[in-house]
Amino acid sequence: MSQLQLPTVLTMGEPSGIGGDITLKAWLSSHATLSPFFVVDSPERLKKLAETLALSINIAEISEPAEAVTIFEKALPVYPLALPEQSIPGELNSMNGSAVISSIEQAVGFVKNDRAGAIVTNPIHKEALYQCGFAHPGHTEYLAALAGIETEPVMMLASDRLRVVPVTRHVGVQEALNLLTPDLIVETGVIAEKALREEFGIEVPRIAMSALNPHAGEGGAMGDEETTLIEPAIQALRDLGLSITGPHPPDTLFHEEARKNYDVVLCMYHDQALIPIKTLDFDTAVNVTLGLPFVRTSPDHGTALNIAGTGSANEQSLISALKLAGEMTARRRS
Repeated sequence: MSQLQLPTVLTMGEPSGIGGDITLKAWLSSHATLSPFFVVDSPERLKKLAETLALSINIAEISEPAEAVTIFEKALPVYPLALPEQSIPGELNSMNGSAVISSIEQAVGFVKNDRAGAIVTNPIHKEALYQCGFAHPGHTEYLAALAGIETEPVMMLASDRLRVVPVTRHVGVQEALNLLTPDLIVETGVIAEKALREEFGIEVPRIAMSALNPHAGEGGAMGDEETTLIEPAIQALRDLGLSITGPHPPDTLFHEEARKNYDVVLCMYHDQALIPIKTLDFDTAVNVTLGLPFVRTSPDHGTALNIAGTGSANEQSLISALKLAGEMTARRRS
């Protein structure tokens, strides 16, 4: 089987959340147009959930990822993973955390051994995982550890209307300020630019750099981070040949006319990046991890325990994540 024919592997995510709901609905509504994927999950859990949701769907256990390609049109392929305890939608059970972690580890093993082409991850519930010894801030950091890379990966949120990259991620605002350095900004910009060229097919990516302070600091009257941190990083990136502008005041950076002038925005902290894209494209935005030796995407939402098992979860972000993973893999392989 060629690299371009390898199926995508989808992780289970938190079994009490909406991961199972959207997995079933994504296959049912879009398997005719999606590239083949399989999920590392409990077949019994998915069959029971399909009955609960009144979804008429064939679920087929596989013993090798390659089998997913041949059966995908007729059934959802599932690489079986046992749950320590029965999963109840909406009710967290930390005893199942080991299975959640195992699903991620098996997915990474499949792509590292060229048995799968890309990873798409269903949402995890970090607090539940912390109770069983999970020692990473989130998916991104854990995947980097499993991949064995020394540099920090970069998180991108992408949709048809906007791409954003937070320079600092899952830390408090004060810690984000402490972490922010010209070197970190430059490293993030280099990784983002490379991914846009190699995995998004943009020949000369246009990068917009957001400011940190209101009105880009007003010449130092509202903070000096623009002049001491961000502008030196912008110049360093220009010296490397990148097409970059800024620092731009964030409050005027995301309206429709402004979005025509760039391919991605580098933002200084988590919410500065995620608020605009979730406002514009809450149901279709995709979380992409850049800088890994394999492609990884994810729906841009959480576990939504309050609607798990009700059938009301929207599968569009997962469908977008699966489609984007396939597109990125094809570009990377070619």
